Amino acid sequence: MSLKAQITDDMKSALKAGEKDRLKVVRLILAAIKQVEVDTRAELDDAGVLSVLDKMVKQRRDSVEQFEKGGRDDLAAIERAEIEILETYLPEQLAEEELDAMISEAISATGAESIRDMGKVMGQIKAQAAGRADMGAVGARVKARLGQ
Repeated sequence: MSLKAQITDDMKSALKAGEKDRLKVVRLILAAIKQVEVDTRAELDDAGVLSVLDKMVKQRRDSVEQFEKGGRDDLAAIERAEIEILETYLPEQLAEEELDAMISEAISATGAESIRDMGKVMGQIKAQAAGRADMGAVGARVKARLGQ
């Protein structure tokens, strides 16, 4: 079953079970997927859906940070609850050791020697770690490794 089909099924089960909070988030996910499909005029595969979910989680994390700075803990709690629901659809995050091994492997496979080769390394890692790691943090790690 594709990820999109699973999300659609979860919407139906949340509707039947009366889980209003979960239903709201699942509908937001489906709306975001549909918007990307309309914009690109192509149906998203699982990788595309994961990309949409990653973006949604990142937006909510940014919102939590802003709400906490503004002293709006009530709104931050709502965003955290949405993040929990969104993360149920994401694959398990990579452990630090796995990520370091993946970076080392990508550096040696691409023959990267300096920061100018970062694009090659990131391209390889992105294909392997899609949805399983924060690519911003991965980029910082690769930059630190190549900048030495």
